[in-house]
Amino acid sequence: MPSNVFQRIYTKLEAITKATVTLRATGVSNDELARVAGRLAQVVKIKKDLVTLQVFAGTEGIPTNAQVEFFGEPPALNVGEQLSGRFLNAYGEPIDGGPMIEGERRYIGGPSVNPYKRKQPSELIPTGIAGIDLNNTLVSGQKIPFFADPDQPYNQVMADVALRADVDKIILGGMGLSNDDYLYFRQKFEEAGALDKIICFINTTEQPPVERLLIPDMALTAAEYFAVDKNEKVLVLLTDMTLYADALSIVSNRMDQIPSKDSMPGSLYSDLAKIYEKAVQLPDGGSITIIAVTTLNDGDITHAIPDNTGYITEGQLYLRKDTDTGKIIVDPFRSLSRLKQLVINKKTREDHSQVMNTGVRLYADAANAKTKLENGFDLSDYDMRCLEYAKEYSTRLLAIDVNIKIDEMLDTGWMLFKKYFKPEELGIKQVFVDKYWNR
Repeated sequence: MPSNVFQRIYTKLEAITKATVTLRATGVSNDELARVAGRLAQVVKIKKDLVTLQVFAGTEGIPTNAQVEFFGEPPALNVGEQLSGRFLNAYGEPIDGGPMIEGERRYIGGPSVNPYKRKQPSELIPTGIAGIDLNNTLVSGQKIPFFADPDQPYNQVMADVALRADVDKIILGGMGLSNDDYLYFRQKFEEAGALDKIICFINTTEQPPVERLLIPDMALTAAEYFAVDKNEKVLVLLTDMTLYADALSIVSNRMDQIPSKDSMPGSLYSDLAKIYEKAVQLPDGGSITIIAVTTLNDGDITHAIPDNTGYITEGQLYLRKDTDTGKIIVDPFRSLSRLKQLVINKKTREDHSQVMNTGVRLYADAANAKTKLENGFDLSDYDMRCLEYAKEYSTRLLAIDVNIKIDEMLDTGWMLFKKYFKPEELGIKQVFVDKYWNR
């Protein structure tokens, strides 16, 4: 927190709502931090000398003569190499018992990179998860969410992606994490010996929900330092963006704003966009790639949060449980990486697109065969082979616990094709069949 030397102090409140207080003050700037009766607050509105502050922990019990101290600056983060390996709260303060971070102080929540300064993404980010690397390949500078039901192990997937991804820095923004999830991330990163390239900003369920609104900006301010200043490849993991949006809704309701669809604030789209649009590939080699989690309410993908997210991001990774194998898989039908064509067959093997398309088509044929079976129709020999193929394809290439290189994924695809089908049933170019069928 800033020094108290230049703080301005007031003791008369003009109005108090469930989330805000209003007073008359001068020399105050938008987004400036303050403390109201000992509670952290932030300026959200200025009209001449009338200043409205959002109190993060709520205003219950605050009297009209409460002391208000302005800090003189908006939320900021000290950036530098000291961030590496640290666990920090929503204000950039250590929660790992280590020293305070020293370095250049930068305000959070600034604008995204000028489009003129951006470069088209072209670098592959391998994750080891075949359902991603094979079918929905990620590209540096991309922004993409996981859509998942709340009972699915999405935080486990995020941790696995973090440890497997070939990047220079991994920055985790945890919003509304349970203590178990927080300790899981911490233990997982420590056991992997990867703390030197991981930075974590954590808000837990025990802390005020409104503090979650600071987490993405803190994480992305750190990311911009390493990507822009140090030309490093940075992967930002944000979980859970649904809880972030819920915090937006809490603030909106407390400020008596009229809600939009699904009780979300009307600003939801722009609030999400200002986060996701920080993803960038820079000409000098630095990049920010954003992978987020958006939990679904009863699988409802039409809810305002995933609906708006889908318009902003470059695809989505959809987690679901495969009823035939019991595995959690990356659904090949509902998942999509809109930038994968920028690296497939260019940064991966020549047969990648053919294996990917054929594998998903055969899996779709298996789904059709399953529908025929459920409706009492007789199955052909091809249908039976598709069903057997689908189980092994799900287990060996779609399941999130698969951790192999992309070439091995492609070889596994060929092995499954050869095991269950004839070359003429695949629809793959003969030149690739000749080269890889007996590999």
